[in-house]
Amino acid sequence: MLSEQVMGKIQLEPIKRSTMTAKETAEYLGISIDTVYKLVREKKIPCFQIGRRKLFKREAIDNWIEEQIESSVIDEWE
Repeated sequence: MLSEQVMGKIQLEPIKRSTMTAKETAEYLGISIDTVYKLVREKKIPCFQIGRRKLFKREAIDNWIEEQIESSVIDEWE
């Protein structure tokens, strides 16, 4: 349900963002923001830009994490 009626007033549910800032991405990954920007410069992490801001889709980051895990497992067996 998108909204609830409480005492005659409509309460909207908060919008869940699907994007993260570089700082939020760093916190999500447990790395420094400098490392996030380094990965961006090296085109090693998925992101997009709006104006000067770099944004990261949570789903794309989760997929990227899975790819990193899979490639590290493959590297261990080679």
